[in-house]
Amino acid sequence: MLSLSLLSSISITTTRPPCQFHSLPRRRLTVRATGTNEDEAPASSGGSSINQLLGIKGASQATDIWKIRLQLTKPVTWPPLVWGVVCGAAASGNFHWSLEDVAKAIVCMVMSGPCLTGYTQTLNDWYDREIDAINEPYRPIPSGAISENEVITQIWVLLLAGLGLAGLLDAWAGHRFPIVFYLAVGGSLLSYIYSAPPLKLKQNGWTGNFALGASYICLPWWAGQALFGTLTPDIVVLTILYSIAGLGIAIVNDFKSIEGDRAMGLQSLPVAFGAETAKWICVGAIDITQLSVAGYLLASDKPFYALGLLGLIAPQVYFQFKYFLKDPVKYDVKYQAPRLYWKHAGGSPCWIIRNSQLLWTSLCSRIYL
Repeated sequence: MLSLSLLSSISITTTRPPCQFHSLPRRRLTVRATGTNEDEAPASSGGSSINQLLGIKGASQATDIWKIRLQLTKPVTWPPLVWGVVCGAAASGNFHWSLEDVAKAIVCMVMSGPCLTGYTQTLNDWYDREIDAINEPYRPIPSGAISENEVITQIWVLLLAGLGLAGLLDAWAGHRFPIVFYLAVGGSLLSYIYSAPPLKLKQNGWTGNFALGASYICLPWWAGQALFGTLTPDIVVLTILYSIAGLGIAIVNDFKSIEGDRAMGLQSLPVAFGAETAKWICVGAIDITQLSVAGYLLASDKPFYALGLLGLIAPQVYFQFKYFLKDPVKYDVKYQAPRLYWKHAGGSPCWIIRNSQLLWTSLCSRIYL
């Protein structure tokens, strides 16, 4: 659920015992790269406080522990998960604009975004601390801005809060089988094996990126649909197929980490194929998947929805050529921010048209953009 964003993994020259999630004496962790060029990875007293709150590069190095905690959860990755819940609720055909249904949806969004995506991002930063010491030594953990004990406490609090909200939603919906809770557990486990040894899925660019992309697309969608209706096998299959686009999304995050990934022996796609080839794999996975969905809509006698989807794909392609394909390292944030919304909104019509009474939700997706 991961975001319910998940949204982008090791032979090392030194060994260390695996991390145990238990209480540790309070001390500051400092993992610093020697000889890091400050111009390549500037941190900053002069950085942006907004970037810090969103959890993206160019952040200021504030010392407020709550700002640092928020930075670790990367709020910029929450909106796609929140939007996934909206799409799942709409696709259920049973969402109504009542106070109770809106409240349920909001709780599901909090579970998917701040709690479980926040858990995933914090966990990933914890296990990436050696790589970040090479790529981004100014980040909170390798810079020593937050202690080991504080990071591990945050991981547990966010995980337990997310699972608690999932259980609450099942009880609220009257589920005999706690499907939302099990989706949350499955997503949390996937987040762990994505980031942590010995499996560490992110070590392989294909499996890691597909797992991450599928988590961002499928899990919040399934949760929203299960909360208000029935999660059917056809939706499960179609959303998994649509997650091929999520693989492309996840590759975007790998370009900024090429140096560290190569040094740590991680086979991300930019490392395995080179940045030039990987950037085309990235945009190809996103665009071909969505064009295929447009073809599916056209074949289903939904030409206007197919045209609408093409209209949403066009700005995405524009940003790809304007920013990402020119320099995926320099322009990753400029491309990533608008692309997330076009891409996720572009997926909505395929499912929303399953129930014509939900046309209002489809219109809302356009207003949201």
